[in-house]
Amino acid sequence: MRDRTFDIHEVASLTGLAAARLRAWERRYELVRPQRQPNGYRAYTAGQVALLRAFARLIETGERIGNLAARPREEVLAEAEARGRAASPQAELLHAVRTLDRDRLDALLRQHLVTRGLRAFATDVVLPLARSVGDLWALGQIRIAAEHLASEVVIHELKGALRVSRGAGPLVLAACLAGERHEWGVLATLAVLQEDGWRIRYLGADLPVQEVVDAARALGPQCVAFSASDPAVVRASLPALASLQGALPPRTVIAIGGAGVAPYARVLRGYGIRIGGDAFRTEAAG
Repeated sequence: MRDRTFDIHEVASLTGLAAARLRAWERRYELVRPQRQPNGYRAYTAGQVALLRAFARLIETGERIGNLAARPREEVLAEAEARGRAASPQAELLHAVRTLDRDRLDALLRQHLVTRGLRAFATDVVLPLARSVGDLWALGQIRIAAEHLASEVVIHELKGALRVSRGAGPLVLAACLAGERHEWGVLATLAVLQEDGWRIRYLGADLPVQEVVDAARALGPQCVAFSASDPAVVRASLPALASLQGALPPRTVIAIGGAGVAPYARVLRGYGIRIGGDAFRTEAAG
């Protein structure tokens, strides 16, 4: 994922900074210099996204962009990380990740799960930790082994929590698209859905659409959900996704989420596929 680039609208979503502000910052302060694609569109690296997220975090605390732009980038990153730790439970978690202390990381995550409950664990611990680890990895500030360790431990905790059914609500059958191996986001989303009363059956990462179709015919879920963090993964699965409505049992809701969906949102909606978590809120309300 470090080699992947992001268009300006993806960066706006990932950082909370409007596209107009990103263009203005680039023009006035040269905070980052995104590459230009042959069509003239900007292409940001993962490291640039992480840096912009650090600027955004400090702006939210009252810093002025003109002052931040004049400071060394390493200093800005360090201050943003320190403030992020102060406002979240991440300090000990990130220390365990950096030192490859699996036992400590596992113990801390279990403690947060027990004391906060599954919903807050997913939204207030897991997702912020995913962003922090992803940013640090993109900036080369943690080792690949540390990122892999964090993923393995977090995913293990989330999957364990999802195995404990919490109701008899409608069934969601979920999977990552073929080629997609990043599970943090989808598992955190499924954890929240489970807390909302949905029954969750997660089939795993890197799964062809047809495999999910076969499982849906056997299990009869109310909703089939897919996840992808990379637009290339979504693009490769478009032909299979286009034929989903005719392949699934009648009235099955189809949803898809993840950072890779945005460039193809209009196409996917044309296939009758709902985008993001709103799909589940709409269906639950109905």
